[in-house]
Amino acid sequence: MITVIHGNCFGGGLQIALGADIRYATPDARLSIMEVKWGLVPDMGITQTLPGLLAADVAKELTFTGRILSGTEAHDLGLVTGTADDPLSRALDLAHEIAAKSPHAVRAAKQLYDETWSGADPAGALLLESKLQVELIGSPNQLEAVHAGMERREPRFTDPD
Repeated sequence: MITVIHGNCFGGGLQIALGADIRYATPDARLSIMEVKWGLVPDMGITQTLPGLLAADVAKELTFTGRILSGTEAHDLGLVTGTADDPLSRALDLAHEIAAKSPHAVRAAKQLYDETWSGADPAGALLLESKLQVELIGSPNQLEAVHAGMERREPRFTDPD
């Protein structure tokens, strides 16, 4: 999922955005883990998303203060993938680029990263990597990717199961 952030993105809105695979923001967007200002702790899965994006001390500083970040600072810290004056166009361009790839390979890569980067043991991560690769090798979309590359043409992928 690709998310675009412009204007204010506070509290629960930020936590929803952090659940995306890729995030683009305007440089002047305003982001904050704001729950502390309301006497609350951040929720909605932030304990699962934030550790992969920020160092613990930075996450704590932002959480304990509710400080508002610009889109530029959020990018510098790793909360957003990139900034653009027109992040929707950038997101759509990326979506088109991803959509032109094998949907089976994209889905498997997403599964691989989502499952192994969330604390899986190294052996389990390697087993999942091998399992997904074996499922892809020789599949119709994998063969189409190879043939299209060899024939120097755009691939024509089929939808995933």
